[in-house]
Amino acid sequence: MTTTPSASARVSEVNPRAVQLPSLAGRREWLALAVLMLPVLLVSVDNTVLSFALPEISRHFAMSGTMLLWVVDSYPLVLAGLLVAMGSFGDRFGRRRLLIIGAAGFALFSVAAAFAPTAGFLVASRVGLGVFGAMLMPSTLSLIRNIFTDRNQRRIAIAVWAAGFSAGAALGPLLGGLLLEHFWWGSVFLLAVPVLVLMLALTPVVVPESKDANPGRVDYASIVLSIGTMLPVVYAIKNLAKGGPLLVSVTAAFIGLAAGTVFVMRQLQRRDPMLDVRLFTVRAFTGAVLVNLLAIFSLVGFLFFVSQHLQLVLGYTPLDAGLVLLPGLVMTIIAGLAVVPLARRLPPHVVVSVSLLFSAVAYSMIALLGEGGSAGFLMIAFVVLGIGVGASETVSNDLILSTVPADKAGAASAVSETAYEVGSVLGTAVLGSILLASYQRNLLLPAGLSSAQAESSTETLGGAVEVATQLGPTSASLLRDSAFHAFDSGVTVTAGIAALLMVGASVLAAWSLRSTTAERVEH
Repeated sequence: MTTTPSASARVSEVNPRAVQLPSLAGRREWLALAVLMLPVLLVSVDNTVLSFALPEISRHFAMSGTMLLWVVDSYPLVLAGLLVAMGSFGDRFGRRRLLIIGAAGFALFSVAAAFAPTAGFLVASRVGLGVFGAMLMPSTLSLIRNIFTDRNQRRIAIAVWAAGFSAGAALGPLLGGLLLEHFWWGSVFLLAVPVLVLMLALTPVVVPESKDANPGRVDYASIVLSIGTMLPVVYAIKNLAKGGPLLVSVTAAFIGLAAGTVFVMRQLQRRDPMLDVRLFTVRAFTGAVLVNLLAIFSLVGFLFFVSQHLQLVLGYTPLDAGLVLLPGLVMTIIAGLAVVPLARRLPPHVVVSVSLLFSAVAYSMIALLGEGGSAGFLMIAFVVLGIGVGASETVSNDLILSTVPADKAGAASAVSETAYEVGSVLGTAVLGSILLASYQRNLLLPAGLSSAQAESSTETLGGAVEVATQLGPTSASLLRDSAFHAFDSGVTVTAGIAALLMVGASVLAAWSLRSTTAERVEH
């Protein structure tokens, strides 16, 4: 069995001159990329559609703010816990095989979510989507790593892959808006089914199978430890952010960190580790992973509150709200592709740090001028944010994949996808919870509400809007005005915090990714 290369040796692969010139991809390879975009589009459509369906879901089930966050977060929470394990399974048993299994399971649970009779059943269906979604995402990125061996072609392919997320996010509100205007909220989940049917038909024909040539034995203990690390840690952050019991967060974090410590020690002792944790000693690799996380954090957090503002405060339909955000989502695609030639001429730390500053500017616009902001203003802010997210995602994913050999791409892809999903969880859990706390602190309820009406109004903005329909004209107007003001005040506070986080992310990128230049020379 071959010995696992060290992390520093792997970084030498970033320099294309240090290895033999790889073969160029032809028409079949680019067709395979087109098929691999189908699950990427599927997952991003699913996430965006859900954010626009939240007001209707909240009203339909009369759910609390905490339950609403669980509907959003249960999917990425489970996904984050399973990605490393599924990436390892793909390396060992075949990435295409895992992709097909994931597609079939995702289709079944999409139907289950669409017809969920209760909020609890919807959360359970989202958990099932997370299990099979964990099979989809590492497989797509690791297959790209193996199909495109030329560095420049691979960078373009990764830009297309990243743009696929943005394209799905752009299509989601439009398709979902049309469905929500004519059908019930569950119809948004059925969007996945035709995409998956097409993918299941084409994948065996055009996508080549790939796996680790020397995979070693399946390390079930490491799989359990990886899940035992991610699930409790992400839950602890989520619980703490929403103001849950401190003891619960501390206990969950302790369990996760303890499992993570054992996981790291086990990987260091094995000749064929499930995940080469030595990669995290490479500053550029760790920096790229954190950039990935923070870029998605900014995107998901922005969508969480702006979709509610457009629909509940400004009274836009889901379709009209999607059209307002469409230019920003298109700009995310353009920025992801346009950064490819720039990345050939400028060092990564410059490209990524400047990109993240665009995200900081977008949030600063909302913090300074956004209270009661118009749809046009939000559109401009989201265009600025899209530039930052699109450019930083392309470069950071390219850096992550370039540090590992092709036969270990599944594990590296899983790390990238874990960062993506943890960023999604944190975007809604942290920013959403800060927004909720500010909303509750500033909300003034009119006299005469029942205890149930008061509780519903306090839990979410959607709840307040629904309660207002049950009141007389004067009380309804007072409640709506107070709720809208409280919500927008919370958005201002939340955006200010997010702007500072994005400035910090830019500084982190400037420091950590600068090492890629030095390491190219050294190795």
